[in-house]
Amino acid sequence: MAGLTDEQARLLQEPNFATVGTVNPDGSPQLSIVWIDWDGRNVLFNTAVGRVKPRNLERDQRVSVLVIDREDGYHWVAVRGTAELTTEGADEHIDKLARKYTGQGWQAKPGEQRLLCSFRPEHVSAYGF
Repeated sequence: MAGLTDEQARLLQEPNFATVGTVNPDGSPQLSIVWIDWDGRNVLFNTAVGRVKPRNLERDQRVSVLVIDREDGYHWVAVRGTAELTTEGADEHIDKLARKYTGQGWQAKPGEQRLLCSFRPEHVSAYGF
């Protein structure tokens, strides 16, 4: 199992945007820009029921994340792993991310069910460290 250095983890802890890659049913890649997080062991992001990302991850748990330093585009970390989805803690997590990225709490949308996605790094690539 791979891990992140403190410097690499910092990119996930700061308000840098990430690109998440999942696998579509036809095998093609699906990419989304997300808010990203690190809990000291797992890469975390948040999504909602009914979106493409969770549908793809329920079928094929392989996931990749690329985080680029907002101050230096030549400073990045890419992480691959096997994702797990849960509703447990998802609402609290999206609120934490909203505060990190916008400075304000999350405003829930009627009928939306949030999902917390987490995965342990299995492979890490980085540049600029």
